[in-house]
Amino acid sequence: MAAVARLLLLVAAAGVLHANALPLEDGHGLVYEHLTIKRANGDVMMNLAVEGGMNGRLRSPAASTSCKTAKDGDDVLDCRRWPDGRTLRVTQLPSGCFFVESSATAGVMQDCRPIGTANWFGGGEEIPQKWPLEKYDDLSHAMVTMETANRGIQDPFWFTSDGMYIFVKPGSPLFVEINSKEKPGEFCMTSTVEPPYRERNGGFQHKYYLCERPDAKQAFLHAVENFLGKPTGHPDERMIKQPVWSTWAKYKAEINDAVVRDFATQIKNNGFENSQFEIDDAWETCYGSKIVDKTRFPDMKGLTDWLKSQGFRVTIWTHPFINTDCPTYKEAGDLGYLVKNATGTKTHWWNGAGGIIDFTNPAAANWFESRHKKVLEDNGIDGFKFDAGETSWNPAMPEFNIPAGTDEDYPSKATKDYVETCARFNDLTEVRSAYRTQTLPIFVRMIDKDSRWGDNNGLKSLVTTLLQMNMVGYSMVLPDMIGGNQYNGEVATQELFVRWLQANTFMPALQYALVPWDYGDKAAETIAISKKFNALHEQYTNVIVAAMKKNIADGTPVNPPIWWLDPTDKKALAEDSEFLLGDTILSAPVLEEGAVKRDVYLPKGYWKDGNNGKMYTGPYTIKDYPAPLDTLPYFIRQDNPPATTANPNTAPTAAPLSSTTPKGSAAALQSSLALLLAAVAALVRLP
Repeated sequence: MAAVARLLLLVAAAGVLHANALPLEDGHGLVYEHLTIKRANGDVMMNLAVEGGMNGRLRSPAASTSCKTAKDGDDVLDCRRWPDGRTLRVTQLPSGCFFVESSATAGVMQDCRPIGTANWFGGGEEIPQKWPLEKYDDLSHAMVTMETANRGIQDPFWFTSDGMYIFVKPGSPLFVEINSKEKPGEFCMTSTVEPPYRERNGGFQHKYYLCERPDAKQAFLHAVENFLGKPTGHPDERMIKQPVWSTWAKYKAEINDAVVRDFATQIKNNGFENSQFEIDDAWETCYGSKIVDKTRFPDMKGLTDWLKSQGFRVTIWTHPFINTDCPTYKEAGDLGYLVKNATGTKTHWWNGAGGIIDFTNPAAANWFESRHKKVLEDNGIDGFKFDAGETSWNPAMPEFNIPAGTDEDYPSKATKDYVETCARFNDLTEVRSAYRTQTLPIFVRMIDKDSRWGDNNGLKSLVTTLLQMNMVGYSMVLPDMIGGNQYNGEVATQELFVRWLQANTFMPALQYALVPWDYGDKAAETIAISKKFNALHEQYTNVIVAAMKKNIADGTPVNPPIWWLDPTDKKALAEDSEFLLGDTILSAPVLEEGAVKRDVYLPKGYWKDGNNGKMYTGPYTIKDYPAPLDTLPYFIRQDNPPATTANPNTAPTAAPLSSTTPKGSAAALQSSLALLLAAVAALVRLP
């Protein structure tokens, strides 16, 4: 084992404070280097390994040299260049963040940091949907949207409970690992040009911002203000207030004029309100034609007129595919509007073989828009449910209209362009995929949930997905259908259906596709419970809308985690079965099969039980809160301390909370922040 030297540089805002050398041993016979930034307390914020060549390490006879020039000011903490052309540059920004830029012509650049004792948030949708992220065991994948594991949202933004956050700029061929088998206990970002990323002339880049604020709440809000963005508006208010009724889970593709009329009549006869009636799959002559199948719907305009006379608005399901058996497939292909690869335009999706519109081609996006406008105009349709959008539906290694470059946003820009095209329509629009589209004023729907319990795409994942979406900047969440989709022979029992509805009650909208009157001798009870929670949701519509307006104004999530009220509360930071509506309502739904009670944790503040009016002062855990099938535990935050509380032996002494950001300025933080920049150089003989 050859002994080498490691140089440690302690850096603060004013520059280098001191340096010293430490020994490092390595037996690989290769040259490699690391760059590390630490906090003053010793916690690692960044640990970048610049590696490549054989066995993933830089095969070179020399270590890096400085590329810092006289033009660089004190804000450039370091710049390194390696013999094979790799570079790494770290700049301290006035905002208190660091900007990390690395580039390479080939190989791998990996940036890891210990997960440590902090809680981690951000990223995207997954199966299973764990919360917080450190609960994952061996999560590893490319940071692109894909149908696999329900990755409809993949935004490269992560933050921790102690206030550190990472925002990756577009263009990195990025893979993420959390507690992987190769790197247990670490969060790693790896950049390398491997599928689904394409080869890039001149190499590739990995650029990100590394920032620190006093706590998780301030970190999130800082990222929203500086990088993620805020929505420009909110969805239709009636869609928030009253349930959406979809044909999908109950009828799947077996729909026609008679089925739609009968279903609408059932809804009316059972005394339910609605925001709209959604006609789902199998209304086209062929997938992608956007022409109504007259064997199923002889007079679609007459049908929608009738639905409107019954008090329904009408939306319809659509998608970006055109099947090969559809005449429109050739038309789109001849126009150059289909995504292609080296072998052609054919891909496969859940309804067969076909092509997919290339939304990175503006002319193709406009064509898609105009054809959908005609669907609205000709058939009396009010809006669309847009499906798919994940990059994995495209032909392998697609030839998108994305400019080539070392920082090209391939393939993810295709998702962004699709979602932005869908958002050209009205405020009834819903999509199910997202990538850097937090500013759009539309609903983002959770990808289809299964009719089961647990976080493996079941009921519990309804809550953890809600939290996940809110914490990457998507607060206009449309939860998936109540009870799930009953795929693969699964059946939503009455208990699962009711608990799902309760969990959904304080989320932004309700969607029915399974119905309460289909539960046989339990139908009357299920109808009564459903109406109870529909009414509760409607009662708090003004709170939901107010939360959406605050989200638009300052980025505050509509449904934040309960730690939002006290980001220093370690128990709240780890809680994955409760959530807030704004800063007013705490919902603690029953998520376990057979349970008729649960523990409820109340964070700091004064709380009124929504079911019985009892008063509590948090932080406090209510043990075994009784929750029979018709009961949803929920609590309303109060502004003033109660005269008495239900806390045993506890006086109401907690300070009142406001919705303002905790005190602390970037300047004050920066003056106390010392960072360690360590350049580690190991040189041993080549084999």
